[in-house]
Amino acid sequence: MAQDTTVPKLNFEYWLDKAIKWGQATTLESQKDVCFHLPQLQEFLHQVYETLKHMDSVLAIQQFPLIGQLLGRLCWNPFVVGYDESQKTLMWCLCCLYSSEPQNPVELKANSWIRSLLCHLLSSSKWESNEAETSTFISTLGYTSSDYYCQLIKNMVFSLVTELRENQFNGLNIQGRVSASRVHAMSLICHPLVTLPDLMPLLETLLLYHGGASKEILSSEFLEAVNEAFLKKKISLPEPTVFSLWLRHLPSLEKATLCLLDQLVSIQMNSLEEVACVIKDSLLPQAASHPAIFRIVNEIFKNALLETDGTPEVMTIIQVFTQVFLQDHQNENKQHKFPLKAYFPYHHQPLVTALLRRPFEVPATHWSQHLKHISDMLKALVEDKNISSLADLFEIWFLVAHFGEWLDIAAEELLKGAVEPDALLWLLAFYYCPQNENQQRTQTMVEAQAVYSHLMMLCSCTVLSVKDLEAAVYSIMNTGQYHNQYLVTHLLTNFLLFSSGGHMIAQECIYHITETTATSKEVCSLLIRTAYRINHNGEKNQRAVKLLNELLQKLTLKV
Repeated sequence: MAQDTTVPKLNFEYWLDKAIKWGQATTLESQKDVCFHLPQLQEFLHQVYETLKHMDSVLAIQQFPLIGQLLGRLCWNPFVVGYDESQKTLMWCLCCLYSSEPQNPVELKANSWIRSLLCHLLSSSKWESNEAETSTFISTLGYTSSDYYCQLIKNMVFSLVTELRENQFNGLNIQGRVSASRVHAMSLICHPLVTLPDLMPLLETLLLYHGGASKEILSSEFLEAVNEAFLKKKISLPEPTVFSLWLRHLPSLEKATLCLLDQLVSIQMNSLEEVACVIKDSLLPQAASHPAIFRIVNEIFKNALLETDGTPEVMTIIQVFTQVFLQDHQNENKQHKFPLKAYFPYHHQPLVTALLRRPFEVPATHWSQHLKHISDMLKALVEDKNISSLADLFEIWFLVAHFGEWLDIAAEELLKGAVEPDALLWLLAFYYCPQNENQQRTQTMVEAQAVYSHLMMLCSCTVLSVKDLEAAVYSIMNTGQYHNQYLVTHLLTNFLLFSSGGHMIAQECIYHITETTATSKEVCSLLIRTAYRINHNGEKNQRAVKLLNELLQKLTLKV
């Protein structure tokens, strides 16, 4: 065999002849010959790769017409695949032949063939089927078949990860050793194998890889497959990897957000703690620490709200998501995290700053003052002549709607005898009726003031009956004189929860509301929100907590 030691450079005919004679190395003679030539073959394959990486796939096949046959045969030879870095080099050579934008049926068929070979190289299951043919080689090494291929894949993945990372951080060599087209091809290879555990380090490296290209270098099929596997909990990925996936692939972020909405809408909302847990588990609030992600998620929420005509469930989801996001932002230890105003850059910043303050950050004795400040700024903004379109008005309303916690506190503060109730009433009137065409908001404000006056008179009653309440307020609402039942119900429910007289008849009245009006979902949502707020803001109101628990349990909801 000494005469074979000198091999012409890129002599495809020579090596193809060898590969045909070797087959899959099933005889002792062929195994010996393969082992003798492995160092030279590896050097040859390396030279082939160094040549191919500077050519497009069409030119490569035109210049080296035998390359497909050669690589195809070598990929099925276990001695070749198992030697040093030959497996990795074979993969890179195949990637060079892959057409990122196939132009005809021949190129499409070639791509399919390349994918099958690459899957074969990556997947131990396909090799397992050839165990009888390769058992001699494997047993000689002292491995079982599964151990051998498992370790082979791990070594190959480690080698690829190392090369990608070295390419990413190679100093001034901007071009690197791995081109964007090769990384794109590698992502296509991984597409059908994203749930393979041993492939996880390569998946993570690819998702975090940025080669300096102006456009996305990973295939959309790969990104979609990873996102799908993650959402179905078939794979687990570190948070930075998930965030990188959503930042570089908008459809994946959109699907993750819609999946969260579907999940939350489909479950019975027993408590906001449960809702908050599901939201946090989705990783979307954490990912939203990047303003671009936050604004995209926010836009999807807005569309969902419009499509569902503002249902209480969707509104509650948006408000809880905002609370979880703010809590996560506050707990974030990053040295250079984004300021909160960066998440609402197109809004009146003083109003944004006031809304972003959490209730527990403001002394309870100053809540009314803080709410008046919000109401005054909002009123001035809404009544500005420059705010003329319904779209502008909706954007302002949607901003306020994120912070429903402050709106619930406004209704509660009114029943405690707020110093300037008109400002708080206007805030609630705007929330429930943002448009003022044909004076709807003005009429809502008049109605709210009338209801509020009735309720404040009843607050002085130590003993109160349902008939008293009906005579003063509830019968008026039932006649249809009041156009905004949601606002009236909000005020009435807070009266029943937080006044001494209302507490005695709360259960009977609230059952009646949920059974006879169109606001039953709103009442249940309000009860859940109030219980959540009291528990999380440290408010000491044991009587209200006990009543809320009793009401929610009897309404088949449990805090």
